[in-house]
Amino acid sequence: MSPLLETRDITMRFGGLVALREVSVAVAPGEILGLIGPNGAGKTTLFNVISGFLRPTSGQVLFRGHPIQGRRPHQIAQMGIGRTFQIVKPFTELTVLENVLTGYGRRYYPSLQAFRYRYRTPITEARAQEILDFVGLGKHADASAAALPIGLQRRLEIARAMALEPEVLLLDEPAAGLTHAEADELAALIRALRDQGKTLIVIEHNMPFAMALCDRIVVLAQGQCIADGPPSAVQSDPAVIEAYLGAASQAGAGQRS
Repeated sequence: MSPLLETRDITMRFGGLVALREVSVAVAPGEILGLIGPNGAGKTTLFNVISGFLRPTSGQVLFRGHPIQGRRPHQIAQMGIGRTFQIVKPFTELTVLENVLTGYGRRYYPSLQAFRYRYRTPITEARAQEILDFVGLGKHADASAAALPIGLQRRLEIARAMALEPEVLLLDEPAAGLTHAEADELAALIRALRDQGKTLIVIEHNMPFAMALCDRIVVLAQGQCIADGPPSAVQSDPAVIEAYLGAASQAGAGQRS
């Protein structure tokens, strides 16, 4: 099966810092791919390249076999790639429902037509409510987004991305800050998204969460891909163990200094 989304030899430099070095990752339709690695490994940088927030120094991003690197974020979103962010940023002055409705103006961003086009209609409101029901936020539709606890704000991030009607969802640490029970509920939601036909790439620091959820795991360390395979194989890979143990040792040394 051909990949739905892939990166080929992506390198991302910031001056003398190489954040990504020839990273090649592919995800098949309907797959849940985990992207893990120590802090600073380049995971979010890779998401920023895929979603158009960064133009890679070299390499390609292919969606359905066509290069998309260099396109602007709203263009990539319109093509069918949605994402969430590690730090949740709801539109705090809007209600939960209104946050989701913003996705229906995507055809007009970032032109001035966004101010004239009326995208809050009975049809889009019904669709937004369906999304909220799906992610477990239906009863919070009229609540202020700022008033939601962190666990529900993370679900709202997913709901806003779903309003883009994406084929691929990039989830950046969706389980961060969640209790064990909330993480289990989130895993069930992600599997339900896959059952709806979505393809997902999930950045995650919670190793048990990622290993239980994902079909395949890619590990980044110091901007390079050091492992790619099923969770059971990756978990026992010596290079992966060394990367995590090395990161833990450095963190411990930093705490003692």
